[in-house]
Amino acid sequence: MDKCGVCGGDNTSCRLVSGLFRHSFSKIGYHKIVEIPEGATKINVTEMVKSRNYLALRSRSGRSIINGNWAIDRPGMYEGGGTMFTYRRPNEIRSTAGESFLAEGPTNEILDVYMIFQQPNPGVHYEYILPSVTPVGPQQPNYGHDGNTVNGQGRYDHHPNTHQDNLTPSGGGRLPPHLPDNQVPFVQPPRRTREYNWKPAGYTECSASCGKGFRYTIFHCVSRLNHAQVSDSLCDSSSKPSPEEEACNLQPCPAFWDIGEWSECSKTCGLGMQHRQVLCRQMYANRTLNVHTSRCRHLERPEITSTCQLKICSEWQIRSEWTPCSVPCGLGQRSREVRCVSNVGDFVPDEECNINLRPSDVENCDMGACAKSWFYTEWGNRCSAECGMGVRTRGVLCLNNHISSLPLEGCGNERPADSQVCNNGPCENRIEWFTGPWSQCSAECGAGSQQRSVVCLMKSDEGFTVMPPYECSSLDRPLSQQSCNLKACGAKWYHTDWSACSKTCERGFRVREVRCLSDDMLSSEGCDERLKPAEKEDCNPEPCIPRIDENCRDKYFNCNVVVQARLCVYDYYKTTCCASCSRVAHRQSSRRVGR
Repeated sequence: MDKCGVCGGDNTSCRLVSGLFRHSFSKIGYHKIVEIPEGATKINVTEMVKSRNYLALRSRSGRSIINGNWAIDRPGMYEGGGTMFTYRRPNEIRSTAGESFLAEGPTNEILDVYMIFQQPNPGVHYEYILPSVTPVGPQQPNYGHDGNTVNGQGRYDHHPNTHQDNLTPSGGGRLPPHLPDNQVPFVQPPRRTREYNWKPAGYTECSASCGKGFRYTIFHCVSRLNHAQVSDSLCDSSSKPSPEEEACNLQPCPAFWDIGEWSECSKTCGLGMQHRQVLCRQMYANRTLNVHTSRCRHLERPEITSTCQLKICSEWQIRSEWTPCSVPCGLGQRSREVRCVSNVGDFVPDEECNINLRPSDVENCDMGACAKSWFYTEWGNRCSAECGMGVRTRGVLCLNNHISSLPLEGCGNERPADSQVCNNGPCENRIEWFTGPWSQCSAECGAGSQQRSVVCLMKSDEGFTVMPPYECSSLDRPLSQQSCNLKACGAKWYHTDWSACSKTCERGFRVREVRCLSDDMLSSEGCDERLKPAEKEDCNPEPCIPRIDENCRDKYFNCNVVVQARLCVYDYYKTTCCASCSRVAHRQSSRRVGR
């Protein structure tokens, strides 16, 4: 077949229609750019450069074929207008190629190509082949009023348009205003008589026995006179039709169990487990899909778990006896060799044996009491005084002697000296703060304080001289008081002062409040009840004796009558009968207190 689809034809029964659409738009959305007539073949609509715009295809009957209703389709095969369109959209980062529609045709209705406009149009090239008997060129819309757009609901707004452009000379139309640089004008080949033609001679075998495969047309070179097959070299190789692809064996393949690899054994030695994945799958159109396991019920399901054993586990072995104790006396250590041995007797890393079962290879040993002797360090290099006489010290300890085997009975009383005199040279007159020792902490437990004496002294070769404190004012004065805390008291009893006695004589009582408080001064129940201080006690037990006033005497013999008549409230009788009135007043006061 020639380019026009005519068996044995010479490409004279059709014409190529092509053009380049360069118009840009002002509104984002769908814009119609070209019409593809009915009967078109070899359709190619390609964006010149990759952009954020998209091509869309819609049939005149109203059905969206590619990228309709504001939905961008994946690249692939799409049926429409009686043919199959291949939609390509290169997505490689480095690629600059634009997207395209390709179809062999022929179309059985008019198709409209749209641009989903989002940025300036880099140009769209289109071409297709029409039978020469159809005097129709490519249809482009009039863009003066942005009429052919799609509104926000995704509906195509189209209008009849009879504007024609870019007709080739063979179609009787006008020449295109501009052809792409790579567009070669179609030139009719000269007519000549051919003796041999390409003829379809069947199909190749299907590429798949099920689940959709493909087969292709086989062409043989034959004689035009008797249609006998001859050598392919006698036919024009440039006119050999391209093999047409045809789907075959569309019935689905039987489902099968897809078995994965076994996992590693769960244990490096001994009995372990291993797993594998088993999926029910089915093949269609060269793709293997996961399907429900019910489709594989006619097959026996493979096992997904299995026991495994890489090798027999190694074991611990004691390879030596205990060594002698590390010390001749006292506490020391001894050891022995413990190794992990394989089932064939080789030494292997400890990781291959069970670490929880490993026998101990080190243990303590007691060689009995050791003799004692004095141990001491070297003398310190630092003198206690920067100048003049001072002391230097060393450490002296009574320790068990692990070396000597002499039967010493102890360190004895002759303790080596732990200090000796040192002298760093004569002192010049130097003023320094000197401190005494800290006093005892003021509290046996809890927060307390302690003090020390701080004096300003001038040190010279003759000794020390006490100086006024201001002489040392340029030096940092040491602290003379600091807080101390020997230990936490824990819960402790606290109490208030005693209240006043309830009576001044003849045994009254007084009270105080007692509480158990913790170190942070919160109520506690941790105090010893046996040590709880008393909350109440007696007071003023002495008898009430009226104070005798030498000047308070009865001046009349009948003062008892005054008392009985209750005349002591008057100053005259209180003075005249002072002793009698005072005794009555004291008795009345005692009775009120007793209540």
